[in-house]
Amino acid sequence: MAALDRVKVLVLGDSGVGKSSLVHLLCHNQVLGNPSWTVGCSVDVRIHDYKEGTPEEKTYYIELWDVGGSVGSATSVKSTRAVFYNLLNGIILVHDLTNKKSSQNLYRWSLEALNRDVAPTGVLVTNGDYDREQFADNQIPLLVIGTKLDQIPETKRNEVLTRTAFLAEDFNAEEINLDCTNPRYLAAGSSNAVKLSRFFDKVIEKRYFLRDGNQVCNFS
Repeated sequence: MAALDRVKVLVLGDSGVGKSSLVHLLCHNQVLGNPSWTVGCSVDVRIHDYKEGTPEEKTYYIELWDVGGSVGSATSVKSTRAVFYNLLNGIILVHDLTNKKSSQNLYRWSLEALNRDVAPTGVLVTNGDYDREQFADNQIPLLVIGTKLDQIPETKRNEVLTRTAFLAEDFNAEEINLDCTNPRYLAAGSSNAVKLSRFFDKVIEKRYFLRDGNQVCNFS
């Protein structure tokens, strides 16, 4: 059996937002019983059928790189993480729906990964407003995932989800909100599962296909 082609997707966000639980759920369709802090980076693999159910269907490996969530701004910290950002094909930005700061920090995480060789200049956050132009020319597919949906009281849920919808709009990305302790949020055929599949298809297309649909020759 021929080896499957692969793509590399970074999973970024603050410590404690549930990245490891999310990656385990995505790759194994199981709840992670005892999540621990990620030191450095942990890699897991999901098998994905590109354009499933069509004549173009093909199976790929999706490598999910769960990067440790320290938000320290020290140059040494960023330099250590920079090695994980090489040759990335997509980014999943993860935030805790109960923690507004973790949502705001997604801008820092995305800029760090997308501009790993250039330190961002200027103020990224001013009274909750962000410079959306920093993401206007981004060619890397992004997906925003909010975790701990079950911990949002029903009376607050509309307010929180309205706020996070603007967050996804800033990144020109789709969003998924879920509880990583409940696999039904990613059940086959659900809207979340469709969004996830669409995101992985986009990552694969950017990696292996030209705009006209012709396959890119790649020997890496």
